Amino acid sequence: MADLKMSEIFETERPRLFGLAYRMLGSVADAEDMVQDTWLRWSNVEIDTINNAQAFLTTIVTRLSLDQLKSAKHTKETYIGSWLPEPLLSDTQSSPSNTPDQTVEIADDVSFALILAMEKLSPAERASFLLHDVFDLDFDEIAKTLDRTPASCRKLASRARQKIRSDRDQTLPVRPEEPLIASFHAALQTGDLEGFVKFIAKDAILVTDGGGIKTATLNPIVGRDKILRLFAGLLSKNQMPGFDDIKLTTINGGPGILVREADGSLQVWSMGWTPEGQIKELYIIRNPEKLGHVVFD
Repeated sequence: MADLKMSEIFETERPRLFGLAYRMLGSVADAEDMVQDTWLRWSNVEIDTINNAQAFLTTIVTRLSLDQLKSAKHTKETYIGSWLPEPLLSDTQSSPSNTPDQTVEIADDVSFALILAMEKLSPAERASFLLHDVFDLDFDEIAKTLDRTPASCRKLASRARQKIRSDRDQTLPVRPEEPLIASFHAALQTGDLEGFVKFIAKDAILVTDGGGIKTATLNPIVGRDKILRLFAGLLSKNQMPGFDDIKLTTINGGPGILVREADGSLQVWSMGWTPEGQIKELYIIRNPEKLGHVVFD
């Protein structure tokens, strides 16, 4: 009975644990590993000795994620081109056992813009900010998790909050309508970019991630004119990969597009929107190592 109770407790907490680990790491695979390692440690404790299961599990997954951040630091420092997080699609936002309600909960506050902003934080700042601002833990609990004083954790969270606010522009989770998809499809298939221009904000930013495996820009492209020149150049040189299909989906809680190229390769496009309904941020992931969990139905 104790094993059954522990399993039930863990499965209830699993979406929350995955959500925390993903926000910490920006990787679906690593987040799943952190959750699995948390389960292994949880399954070896005596449940009668645990006063607060949620706090206990949160501490484990946070500390595991912090260790993983340290080990992944070199990989990100030597990453070829721009690094983007692994995308969370509407049907791949956690383990298959999660219910639709749990999936919606995980999707909240996981935009690419937020995760990229957190990449500029120290691990301790990231953990303090997430645990307090996203997961509503008080600083006494956070202090126990991070082995710091509550005052120190409060400062870390405040510093993180200021950095994130200064780094992020306001974007809205607007769901694009059919005209955007039609214009986007026409731009890729026929080279007619005029219908797509109105959807790109003047100061938009394009970030592509090929991981050194697929063709991608090494640095972000800033500004509508430069973005459109890039697409126009690729189309004129016949370097734009042929697309077999385009699918509207939800990526990291916001509007996105899943693209299947003619050779079967996948791309994921995530967008942030201005209040006026223009694309402010466009993120394109082509690195196949980040798309292994993505299925094009």
